[in-house]
Amino acid sequence: MTAELHSRRTVLTTGAAVAGAAVGAAALAACGSDTPSAGSAAAPPAAAPGESLTALADIEVGQAKAAKTADGKDVIVTRTAEGTAAAFSAICTHQGCTVVPAGAELKCPCHNSIFDAKTGAVKKGPADQPLPSIAVKVTNGQVVTA
Repeated sequence: MTAELHSRRTVLTTGAAVAGAAVGAAALAACGSDTPSAGSAAAPPAAAPGESLTALADIEVGQAKAAKTADGKDVIVTRTAEGTAAAFSAICTHQGCTVVPAGAELKCPCHNSIFDAKTGAVKKGPADQPLPSIAVKVTNGQVVTA
């Protein structure tokens, strides 16, 4: 009976240690990498040409607005001048979190990267790659994909 009890204890202890190590390794890998995670901002969201993202009038000049493509991908639309706009993937190039508009900047709430809302360029890391741009144009007061 002692051998059987010892055997169960060994199996349970070893299993718990292996599971704990796997969870710890995954957590460290998610926080410690300087490369975007799979499915993050490696490429801008694909949008069909002519897809409306938002009304230009809904954005003040120099400001940005979060929007979604028809298939639910997060994008940022910025009004760069009175009649023009730019758009970017809203997925941070550092770890794949969704950036949020903050005046003339886009901020990542996960690791505090800051991007220029007009250009998508990195203003403050840890991100070291700009947000991928999405071709847009203004048609009939709507910002649409080009």
